[in-house]
Amino acid sequence: MLLIALVALSFKSFSQTDTIPPRILLSKPIAKLVVKDLIKGDQTFLELKTTVELLKQTNFKLTTQTNLVTNLNDQIVNYESMVTNLEGKFQTQEKLSNDLEEALKKANRKTKLYKIGTYIGGGALLLLLAK
Repeated sequence: MLLIALVALSFKSFSQTDTIPPRILLSKPIAKLVVKDLIKGDQTFLELKTTVELLKQTNFKLTTQTNLVTNLNDQIVNYESMVTNLEGKFQTQEKLSNDLEEALKKANRKTKLYKIGTYIGGGALLLLLAK
């Protein structure tokens, strides 16, 4: 068994021929172009990263503004309902005031009638006593 394993490991497919990685040699103008392209790619990556961050901030501002507008609309609805309630209270107060004035006028009329009746009765009594 050991012999089979040693023979199998000695084949070319299992042996290492070269441990030094291959080198690619570029001419100077092409190397400059490659460096420029790498730098441009790095700049594009940074620009994309900055744009994504700016988009996040803009979305956050938009969400905040939407929340503020919703809050203000809710406040407007609350104020309008408060105004409606106060108008109802004012109308009720006005109606009660008018009813009270009418009741006071009726009471004053009754009082005047009682005074007139009292004076007439007192005058009639004096006339009867004087005869």
